[in-house]
Amino acid sequence: METQTLYEIIGYVASIVVAISLTMRSVLRLRLVNLIGAAVFTIYGVLIHAYPVAVLNALIVLIDLYYLIEMARARAYFALLEVTAESKYLPAFLRFHAQGIQQFFPHFDYTPDPADVILFVLRDMVPVGLFIAQAGEPGEMNVLLDYVAPGYRDLKPALFLYAQQAPRFRAQGITRLRAAGSTPAHRSYLERIGFTSQGDYYYRSLA
Repeated sequence: METQTLYEIIGYVASIVVAISLTMRSVLRLRLVNLIGAAVFTIYGVLIHAYPVAVLNALIVLIDLYYLIEMARARAYFALLEVTAESKYLPAFLRFHAQGIQQFFPHFDYTPDPADVILFVLRDMVPVGLFIAQAGEPGEMNVLLDYVAPGYRDLKPALFLYAQQAPRFRAQGITRLRAAGSTPAHRSYLERIGFTSQGDYYYRSLA
């Protein structure tokens, strides 16, 4: 392969990566992917002796690094807001996020039940997630919905809910959670937050 052709490929790759970064809804992913694209562009600029291109993208790399470090240092405030099945905000949230919910839970068709456990996950007092579960076998709870709004899917809401709030569930006699992996993306999410596959369902111990 000729050197000039190789340089062109590097330039195209950098352009594609930067373009992909602009499609990211998560700010964290946007910064990460944009950093990679800018780093490749920096290399490209040096290789073809286009130093203004290299300097500009090197600055973008530093800017992305700065904000990624700031995001890592930031300590978000999390809380749970429990509501009843009669909550007026619940159907409003479900309607607003209907398309996103169907993406991960295509079979979700919720009929409120007074016995359901309904928790909004608040991040800096903004409702970013919704958890709905029903009682199952003794000591077990069936997760019907665990949805997080775009832009907040960095696993922190899930870790808060399932790890830090485990004592809350145990105090109610719940020692295990069960969830159905509705889609490949949902199954991957469940595995990343500590659920293990057993037959047709995923389980997470709270003991």
